[in-house]
Amino acid sequence: MNTTDTVIRPARRLDFDSLVPAFSRAVSALDDAAVAEVEAAGIPSGLVELLRLRTSQLNGCSYCVDLHSRAARDAGESFQRISAVAVWEEATFFTAKERTAFALADSVARMAETHVPDAVVSELREVWTEAEAAAILALLVSINAWNAIGVTARCWRPAVEKVLVEA
Repeated sequence: MNTTDTVIRPARRLDFDSLVPAFSRAVSALDDAAVAEVEAAGIPSGLVELLRLRTSQLNGCSYCVDLHSRAARDAGESFQRISAVAVWEEATFFTAKERTAFALADSVARMAETHVPDAVVSELREVWTEAEAAAILALLVSINAWNAIGVTARCWRPAVEKVLVEA
């Protein structure tokens, strides 16, 4: 893309933050609580952002995909791992322990289809403590809430980076 290309940005449907400010603050508080729980449980910040990224990919929230890709990079995750989140089941860059968290993220994001099978939770519990597993679930509930708002209201937009390409 060069600087003369036009970026297509879907129109905002609802100014969510202004229209329901108390609820918006409540979702922010929910997210703050989830972050506090994963931090207290010792879940690595890079994995936290990769889980948020994966969930946002599944839910189709472009703002959150952009935000959490950048946050994962800021947390020290490699470009390779960030890029491979979309294909985590096939990628060789994730540990068995991380894979159980991704499986839960996928299952929770698709809960209407999956009903979060016992096997997914059992595998998670084999490698994470009960407190860690609960903290991961709290994080997933939070990002799914943000995604529902972002996808429906299209109230936030990622900043477009300028890319200069020599012609």
